[in-house]
Amino acid sequence: MRQMTLTPLQAFQKIKQFCAYQERCHSEVKEKLYGYGLNKTEVDDLISKLIEENYLNEERFAEQFAGGRFRMKKWGRVKIKHALKQLQVSDYCIRKGMKVIDEDAYRTTLAKLLSEKQKTLRKESNLFVRKRKLTDYLLQKGYESELIREVLNEAKDESD
Repeated sequence: MRQMTLTPLQAFQKIKQFCAYQERCHSEVKEKLYGYGLNKTEVDDLISKLIEENYLNEERFAEQFAGGRFRMKKWGRVKIKHALKQLQVSDYCIRKGMKVIDEDAYRTTLAKLLSEKQKTLRKESNLFVRKRKLTDYLLQKGYESELIREVLNEAKDESD
């Protein structure tokens, strides 16, 4: 891929559109600006301008990212936090992002994922193996082990 070289002004016009299209994190925007052939000073200046003009807001990004991954992909908090850390989002913004996830909706989603997965494990006769597979699945989705244990126990009580 050939590197595109733009003037800071051209880059600013392009990056504004990039940020206006959907929420972006700082690291994503920096990477894009470096791809335009800009140096560190120019990139830092443009990032500041984008923040001033409210094209770039990491709190807003974290909230949208967390809410979207939870609603659309049914990710748990652990997986969402990890993904935000990978994107170099600050701990403060990650905490803000986590607050958009409603506790009741979170538990309901976890219980629903559990019941859907149980249906696929009907043929598994060994109770311990079934429980292990359910737990592994929910951990992989990013849910907290303590919460998984609680929901598994509640589900077991209902089936007794």
